[in-house]
Amino acid sequence: MSPEHNPARHDRDSVASTALALLDEVGLADLSMRRIAARLDVQPSALYWHFASKQALFAELADRITAVIPRGEAGVLATARGIRDALFAYRDGAELVLSTYALQLGSSHAQSSLEAALREAGAEDAPERAVAILHFVLGHATLVQQRMHADSHGAMRDQGEIDVTAGLDRIFDLGVTAIAANVGAAIVSADATPPRDRV
Repeated sequence: MSPEHNPARHDRDSVASTALALLDEVGLADLSMRRIAARLDVQPSALYWHFASKQALFAELADRITAVIPRGEAGVLATARGIRDALFAYRDGAELVLSTYALQLGSSHAQSSLEAALREAGAEDAPERAVAILHFVLGHATLVQQRMHADSHGAMRDQGEIDVTAGLDRIFDLGVTAIAANVGAAIVSADATPPRDRV
C-alpha cells in the first residue's frame, strides 16, 4: 500500500470541503491540486484516491455549491434567483459551475430544479426551457462576479460611488421571465413584479 493512501486521515468529503474553502480564499485560477494537497498536508497524488481528476473534483464542488437550490415549488423566477444566489455564495462560484456544466459534469440539480418549476408552471417544453434559463443564469452570474472582482481590484473605469452591479437584478428578472414567458402564472415568485404584457 502506498504511504500516501491513508483513508483514515482524509476522505472524499474532507478533500472537497478543503477545496471549497480554498476556492473562497484564492479563487478558481489558483485552485490547483497541488495547493489543495498542501493544505491537507499530503502529496498531490493522494487526492486521486478520492477523485479521478481535477475535473471530477470540480464537478463535486459544483454539486455542493448548487445543493442549496430550492426544488422549484416557489416558481421559476424564485428558483432561478436561488441558483444565482448559490453561485454568489462562493468566490468564482459562477465560473466554476459554468466550467463544469460546459463539460457536462456536475450541477444537474440546478437544471432539474428549473425543470420542476417549469413543469409546475405548465411548460410542455420544460427540459429545453430549463437549459435556456440555466445558460442565462450562469452567464449572467459570471458577468456579475467578474465585474465585482474587477471593481474590487480597481480595474473598472472610475465609477466614483456608483454600484457597478446597479440594475443587474432587474435585468436578471427580465431575462428569466422572457425565457419562461407564456407557461403560466407560477413563473413569478410571490414577491416579484410580473413583466408587462406585450403590446
